[in-house]
Amino acid sequence: MIMEQLREVEEKKESSPGWFDRRHPAALVLLVTLGFLAGVAVSNVDSIVAWEKNLLKNKDQDTLATVQEEDTAALEASVLPSAGFELPVVWKDYGKQLIAKGVIDQEKFEALYANRGGLSDEDKKMLGGTENGKMTITAENSGVWLNLLWAFGLGNKNQILEKGPMVDPGYGGAGKFASTGGWSVSKGKAMDHYSKHAFLTLNPEEQATVSRVSQGIYRPCCNNSTFFPDCNHGMAMLGLLELMAQQGVSEEEMYRVALEVNSFWFPQTYLTLAKYFAGKGTAWEKIDAKMVLGKEYSSGSGYNQILTEITPVEQRPGGGSCGV
Repeated sequence: MIMEQLREVEEKKESSPGWFDRRHPAALVLLVTLGFLAGVAVSNVDSIVAWEKNLLKNKDQDTLATVQEEDTAALEASVLPSAGFELPVVWKDYGKQLIAKGVIDQEKFEALYANRGGLSDEDKKMLGGTENGKMTITAENSGVWLNLLWAFGLGNKNQILEKGPMVDPGYGGAGKFASTGGWSVSKGKAMDHYSKHAFLTLNPEEQATVSRVSQGIYRPCCNNSTFFPDCNHGMAMLGLLELMAQQGVSEEEMYRVALEVNSFWFPQTYLTLAKYFAGKGTAWEKIDAKMVLGKEYSSGSGYNQILTEITPVEQRPGGGSCGV
């Protein structure tokens, strides 16, 4: 309508010389007004188009966020199942033995967890029971298992602690590491129990297996393998490997179990790695555990390199810190 009126003005201007001059100011006003209204109309159309584009963009972002949440939930079901993992390891009465030898001061240990809501009945059984069956690790008890296995790895007599990197003079003594100096819930000093108690004894073949496998299992909090258990996660993993070797677990299964346990100790790391491999077409259930636990993916530097290629999943609750 506006454009038709403008054309009429133009036609009158062309057919009537002098029509559009100072003797016809109303025509000038009309022309300016119509031009303004045309501009407003075009501007309004642009605004509507921009609004619709923004609406579609927000809708796409919401859809993407929903898809990502669903994808993460699917990954979590594989990497961190709510029921946890039953491990092929019988815990027996090792918690009770750790208390008896003083590697764990029961009063200190229970006081530690009293500030965290207290130990569950199952946790108490793991700590002081005499007939514990196979270990089951979940998001809820992964921290307790971390500390129990840390105590076991620290206290059990083993060649890796006595002849490995932990006693390299260049480091100034085994007592200077987080895995030793950080253990604060024993009777006496942590080094009073370092490789001092024969909770289990490995034969030469079992010891060789532990030494070999431990060198292939890394943790993302540092660049060291389990063979150099300078932090709590490394010492706990060493204890778990000793238990598995002594109870006849195959080397292949050791890696699978280690990956399951590491996943609960470092949930964000392994969910992110699962996302990374899914993007390359490999489902977590089909993953090579030995490969993922190696330096390329599970060490601190290896994982940081992966983060240059993928956005990590959001931080998950749970996992274990580098202290008790």
